[in-house]
Amino acid sequence: MRIGGATVLLTGATGGIGQSLARALAARGAKLLLTGRREEVLQPLADRLGARAVVADLADRAQVDDLIAEAADADILIANAALPSSGEVLGYAPDEVDRALEVNLRAPLQLARALAPRMVASGSGHIVMIGSLSGRTASPGAALYNASKFGLRGFALGLRQDLHGTGVGVSVVQPGFVRDTGMFADSGATTPPGVRTVSVRQVAVATLRAIERDRAEVNIAPLELRLGSALGGLFPSLAAVAQRNSGADRTTRQLAEGQRHNR
Repeated sequence: MRIGGATVLLTGATGGIGQSLARALAARGAKLLLTGRREEVLQPLADRLGARAVVADLADRAQVDDLIAEAADADILIANAALPSSGEVLGYAPDEVDRALEVNLRAPLQLARALAPRMVASGSGHIVMIGSLSGRTASPGAALYNASKFGLRGFALGLRQDLHGTGVGVSVVQPGFVRDTGMFADSGATTPPGVRTVSVRQVAVATLRAIERDRAEVNIAPLELRLGSALGGLFPSLAAVAQRNSGADRTTRQLAEGQRHNR
């Protein structure tokens, strides 16, 4: 899929990863439709990049429908918006659970379902789900986030099979801990001992490469995290013991405290 000249809908454009993606896409010559909740961040970004801006809260189904109508000409969808959803699920109110699932799972699925038919009809297009290594292996204090990212990964890989031969690609891009900006960096949490991070630029570069090369699944993380997540998916009980012994519970407590205001 060629990015230059394509119309790209990017959700979560006001976050750190979203802004990096927006700049990288603009540099490739994409025609951008950017969406996010914070107009005071979204509109200046759109103005700088010559993009269209649509303020939308993806937890509101009516606003998702409005966004679908606005993005009817999209050639590429990058579903990047997400809520942190960290902390023990027993500490969540029912409406907080619903909001997390609406933003992290339902909205990306509905956007893909609605925008894919036009791409199929034109014989060209690409859908990217920005997931997380939390969609490959579970971790303490992240059950709700795991649920949404496991679901996003399964949807992306299944939809890719459904669209095989149509000219429309589907990718899931799964970062590990991102150090300079984004949900993890903003929380103030630190990684477990010996666990390295990646930069937001690495995430953007990998996402563009996934589109251009039609990659099914791209994991952006140091080797130890990629291996750990792969083994964790195969041996969840063993992974749970390893995480407890590595100090992962300290990181998840820090994440939960630092992200509580974003529920």
